[in-house]
Amino acid sequence: MEFFCYHRDRPGSVALRDELLEEHWSYMDRFAAQLIARGPTFADDGETPTGSVHIVDLPDPAAARAFAFDEPNHQAGVYRDVMLRRWRNMLGRTMWDFPGGRTGGDRYLVLGLGSGPAADLDVPSDRDGLVAYGPLLSDDAATWLGTAVLLRAPDPDMARAVLTPEHYAGIEVHEWEFGGRR
Repeated sequence: MEFFCYHRDRPGSVALRDELLEEHWSYMDRFAAQLIARGPTFADDGETPTGSVHIVDLPDPAAARAFAFDEPNHQAGVYRDVMLRRWRNMLGRTMWDFPGGRTGGDRYLVLGLGSGPAADLDVPSDRDGLVAYGPLLSDDAATWLGTAVLLRAPDPDMARAVLTPEHYAGIEVHEWEFGGRR
């Protein structure tokens, strides 16, 4: 079962986040074989961390909750909240298989949150910039809750355009970069 996890940073937690970097990476190393994508999000300045994305394949919702809430930054209070949803890997690959590589171009997390009829279930025909793409689902995968996308795009507006706005209560766009050890 694939899960999308987005830990949002608590304001003023950058120093604590930096202090725990090795602990965070060591924790994530334990899940290396299950990770589909990972990486930090940033404020508009492109430097201040605002959160951490992890898309991971785990046996069940209980394992996903343990993954999200046992994470060292969460335990230490770096994060103000956690979004954890079932997710479906519509590209069938990991970020490490992304043909565009780790560098080059601006990268974004696009979150479309909604309710009602499912939207944007088909992968866009222009897949070149897509790093990860899939629907956000309820724990039992029966209810569509939105869409999460990691992509390379020229700017935030072009990133936002990957989703159909009228199908969502709101769409968030965050600067994002490939995570993990360099």
